[in-house]
Amino acid sequence: MSDDLISIEVDGQKLHGRQGDMLIEVTDAAGIHIPRFCYHRKLSVAANCRMCLVEVERAPKTLPACATPISEGMRVFTKSPKAIIAQRATMEFLLINHPLDCPVCDQGGECELQDVAMGYGDGVGQYSETKRVVKDKDIGPLVATDMTRCIHCTRCVRFGDEIAGVRELGTTGRSEHMEIGTYVAKAVSSEISGNIIDLCPVGALTAKPSRYMFRPWELAQQAAIAPHDGLGSNLYMHIRDGVVMRVVPRENEAVNEVWLSDRDRFSYLGFQHAERLASPMIRTEAGWREASWEEALECAAKGLKTAGAGLHSLVAPHATLEELYLAQKLTRGLGSSNIDHRLRQRDFRDQDALPVMPWLGHDVAELEQRQAVLVIGSHIRHEQPLLAQRLRKAALAGAKISFVNPAVLPQNFAVLENLGVGNDAMVATLAGILSALAPSGLDASLSALIAQAPVDAQQQAIASSLKKSERAGVYLGALATAHPDLAVLRQLAQAIAQHSGA
Repeated sequence: MSDDLISIEVDGQKLHGRQGDMLIEVTDAAGIHIPRFCYHRKLSVAANCRMCLVEVERAPKTLPACATPISEGMRVFTKSPKAIIAQRATMEFLLINHPLDCPVCDQGGECELQDVAMGYGDGVGQYSETKRVVKDKDIGPLVATDMTRCIHCTRCVRFGDEIAGVRELGTTGRSEHMEIGTYVAKAVSSEISGNIIDLCPVGALTAKPSRYMFRPWELAQQAAIAPHDGLGSNLYMHIRDGVVMRVVPRENEAVNEVWLSDRDRFSYLGFQHAERLASPMIRTEAGWREASWEEALECAAKGLKTAGAGLHSLVAPHATLEELYLAQKLTRGLGSSNIDHRLRQRDFRDQDALPVMPWLGHDVAELEQRQAVLVIGSHIRHEQPLLAQRLRKAALAGAKISFVNPAVLPQNFAVLENLGVGNDAMVATLAGILSALAPSGLDASLSALIAQAPVDAQQQAIASSLKKSERAGVYLGALATAHPDLAVLRQLAQAIAQHSGA
């Protein structure tokens, strides 16, 4: 056995963990359930709900499993009379002010509070005084609030602080007067704000677009992949009678962990939008008219057959591999090779030296392991919210992250440099960074570029961070792809990556 492993006993079962592991982490890994509300493995430990109280041998009182580090020889009892009494009392305290409105609560049927109350609570409560009532907050069009149900676990607050990087929710007041809100009555604006719906263990935060539309047991679950960003975020579609009612994340640590961007979570609403075409349309001399699918397909096939080599196919870059394959098969089968996915690109001078399909260059999860990063031409929080979240984790671990964009764009983590240089100065800025990295030994075209580029302190700082790092990364985003000198930007980025070991 490794020297850093610690042996403990839980309910008579021998378990092993590492120095610094919390008791609840070890029991979860072993499949031993301890009730909890505030604890979430992706968030910091708050230990404020006290639902995970357990008995530890020689401890004078029950201890919260989420905040108790394991120690050699520790003996823990999760179902002893002492632990059960503590858990039952905690459950009763939490229900003092929680309204018993499960029949009209959207969380009913999938509520952690319901489940824990059934498993660890008393059948009859002793509290008979007036319950408190909290005014609901309007925090935007995506998240509905019923704050009287809030049990102050602070998962939503910690998510904003630690994961989203936007401190929009917080607590005011103390004890019974404590409330969670947005401080100054603002709406939440994070690109991944919908995740607080999943994190909330009660019905305080629910999805506003699907409010009162279904019960969880009416839904069928279908695994799927997010269609919008090409990242491959895993998700579940919840369907009733052939209609998508909501979308929730599907855990995949290698891609999206347990999170989902708001774009992927709520885009299903477009399926039933009033302005979405419900049937095919054919254009005639008199204008557009509705048609059956059979008639529309026959009309499309007739037009495609006559196009021949003049046919041009444009496919969304975030389309699936199967869709891309079928599109090129159809296009080439009709006698044309004119098919492309580069819808926003204007500069194609270097296309012969590039792979057919661009990609990140490494696994998604590796992004948070980078020690220095240069992002070129990307509003990454909007383009790729979950990649931005990975970069935030890297920044919190000490990575030096810099941006070169046409304008200064807000970031949700600490950056080394956040340059907004204007579209016309993008090439010169990258040339200056390259000059600081490798002032000589470049080919003629790059040497000509850096000869004309001044180098300032910010460019020096970016170059230094990349050169000193053992794991650096250089990435181009959508704004760079649409740049009229994309080929030059890409050449400079490749040279910067090469000379920094990225």
